Amino acid sequence: MPDADGYFGEDVAAVYDESSADMFRPEAVDPAVDVLAELVGQGRALEFGVGTGRLALPLAARGVPVHGVDLSRAMLERLRAKPGGAGVGVTVGDFATTRVDGGFALAYLVFNTINNLTTQDAQVDCFRNAARHLEPGGRFVIEVGVPALRLLPPGQSAVPFHISDTRWAFDTYDVVSQAMSSNYVTVVDGRATHRSVPFRYVWPAELDLMARLAGLRPYARWDGWSRAPFTAESTGHVSVWEKPAE
Repeated sequence: MPDADGYFGEDVAAVYDESSADMFRPEAVDPAVDVLAELVGQGRALEFGVGTGRLALPLAARGVPVHGVDLSRAMLERLRAKPGGAGVGVTVGDFATTRVDGGFALAYLVFNTINNLTTQDAQVDCFRNAARHLEPGGRFVIEVGVPALRLLPPGQSAVPFHISDTRWAFDTYDVVSQAMSSNYVTVVDGRATHRSVPFRYVWPAELDLMARLAGLRPYARWDGWSRAPFTAESTGHVSVWEKPAE
């Protein structure tokens, strides 16, 4: 990793909200917060990879006690500086293993962040960590894309997802190891810079098995926060697993 903050150090944190502006729009935030608020009920919520508080802050504004875990101190500093930031508890650490005191009715991990764990073992550990935090009847939510392998013709390993005069972005896939990376080429004053972030893509059925290993059972899977049905054409999903009440 580049430093103690991983791939989300000060240089990324300083521009994160701006570079991800579409994800901060009400039409992206409100449906997610609606679902999370319904699932948590009167309980506490735990966000893995809380970042700058895109969902934690509006969820807390609805009266839900929220605690966030994130490896990046730089991202957490942005969260704390925002209105309401002082009301969200935070813990610095790897969300696959970091333990927070108390029990939670809801744990959630959004915006493809499960893929930031670059090994299958780490992803399994994340499910086990979520299960340890959940009270009986509590739920674990993941929002993640479906791997875009159908877009790969034979012999090609890259899929572009943004092309403009000043910015190119593409994902690369290793279909043997399930390793992938998101690559960003930015041109400023005629000079190009390149940034690459590693991930590990994961299939819906694989996530279900990880949940089963952690003692969780399927509760729901939707195409997105609108709760439309998940189909073979879905490019992403919101999946929910439940810790048995007994």
